[in-house]
Amino acid sequence: MLFLHGNPTWSFLYRHIVRRLSPHFRCIAVDYPGFGLSVARRGYGFTPREHSMAIEGFVDALDLSLMSIMVQDWGGPIGLGFAARQPDRVQSLIIGNSFAWPATPGMKGFSYIFGNPFARYLIRRTNVLARWLIPAGISRTLSAAELAACLGPFPTPASRLPTWIFARHIRASAPYLAEVERGLNRLSDKPALILWGSADGAFQAADRDRFASLFADRRIVDLFDAKHFIQEDAAPEIAAAILDWRSRLIVSEEAVR
Repeated sequence: MLFLHGNPTWSFLYRHIVRRLSPHFRCIAVDYPGFGLSVARRGYGFTPREHSMAIEGFVDALDLSLMSIMVQDWGGPIGLGFAARQPDRVQSLIIGNSFAWPATPGMKGFSYIFGNPFARYLIRRTNVLARWLIPAGISRTLSAAELAACLGPFPTPASRLPTWIFARHIRASAPYLAEVERGLNRLSDKPALILWGSADGAFQAADRDRFASLFADRRIVDLFDAKHFIQEDAAPEIAAAILDWRSRLIVSEEAVR
């Protein structure tokens, strides 16, 4: 299982889920360049397209196949973009609160607020995006140690710039997002588990239903008390849903054989 994070997070977000699933699957939680423990090469632009290509290179280097990919937030366009380019490597999809198409009006509004030049100054100086968005996107209260770990990869103005670029590219990456949307038809035959935080203020039921309409073989699990970062709010429920769903898929595959 390959786990892909969004903004302004890193692989630490998946710690509780990986702990529960690692006895059953080979679990790989990746940090994009400039996030978590990954260092970007010189000249890297931190755009969604570059992140998606980096993930593709990572998968190619490890020659991963028969993958289930879990995506959330920007992980959607990054992971589903890669999956559509190499669908033969992907066995199934796990989709959290995310998107895979050009920005909706609400998303563009967020981008105008946090992706403008003044926001760039504030984010670089104060880390305001991560300091506000992470607690706001979680129903429970993080411990001091957990919050410190979430903010740990962004200690300097330079390290915070990738979080601003993500916010800006909600609008600026419209061409890439359109490519991702066009590629979704190459994934429509994949089994999809849709895990949706119903208390999310960013992605609504309409986004969940839009994903559901793309896949003939899909299962929806609503996480009623979870906000945007479902990995923090509902890790036990997510892990249980994945295990149950995967066991049903295996039974179905064996029945076909």
